[in-house]
Amino acid sequence: MDRAVESITSSGAVVWLTGMSGAGKSTIARALVHRLQTFALRATTLDGDVLRTGLNSDLGFSEAERTENLRRVAHVAALFCKEGFIAVTATISPEPEHRQNARRIIGSGTFVEVFVDTPLEVCEQRDPKGLYRRARRGEISQFTGVGSPYHAPAHPDLTLHTENSSVERCVDGIIEHLICEGHIRIRPAAGQWREPAYVRAHGR
Repeated sequence: MDRAVESITSSGAVVWLTGMSGAGKSTIARALVHRLQTFALRATTLDGDVLRTGLNSDLGFSEAERTENLRRVAHVAALFCKEGFIAVTATISPEPEHRQNARRIIGSGTFVEVFVDTPLEVCEQRDPKGLYRRARRGEISQFTGVGSPYHAPAHPDLTLHTENSSVERCVDGIIEHLICEGHIRIRPAAGQWREPAYVRAHGR
């Protein structure tokens, strides 16, 4: 930690990463949690795909089941938040209603909606799990971006453009937003102060 800073603390928040498959949500979530942990902040990742192998393994992909999947994710995130964690979720959450419900469950004061805005063609080029190829072949029905629409947030708290921004730059942007909104509090050493961007130089 910088000598000009006495402490970095947080009373909890939920960073809700939303965007299409292949947008970079999970990669950013893992990098963000790692960075936060280097500041000795309690942080955890809630990845939608991972949760579907355990907690939500009983759910499919119908509209009702997607809604229930995200309701459960929001409640788990809220529990972590109440314990002082910064919970970083990575879910497609394609409908405005999904994200509004998550905000209601978690609470507007601690909910940070981050739109990972990546063009469909870029997501298809990345396609790390081969899901777009399968959807185009008709093997996956109602796949978001192919057989089912993704409705982008109209007024997200923060927007990231991963097609021309590195993971590190995206993480920087989220951390600066969390600082500016008071979700991360910096206590400077006596007589010292630096701009929030100083965080960029640490934890790498």
